[in-house]
Amino acid sequence: MIRKLKDGRYRLYSRHKNPKTGKRRNLGTFATREEALAHERAVQFFKRRKKAR
Repeated sequence: MIRKLKDGRYRLYSRHKNPKTGKRRNLGTFATREEALAHERAVQFFKRRKKAR
């Protein structure tokens, strides 16, 4: 999830809330929305990557 901050930057949050805190994990702050989208794609790629054996 990407949200625009008051200062104009964009922050990437995890899709699911942390059950302990009830908040979403901060996955990075970026100057542009395009940078945040690119990082989100990278996060999804590595999250679903199969481990080499």
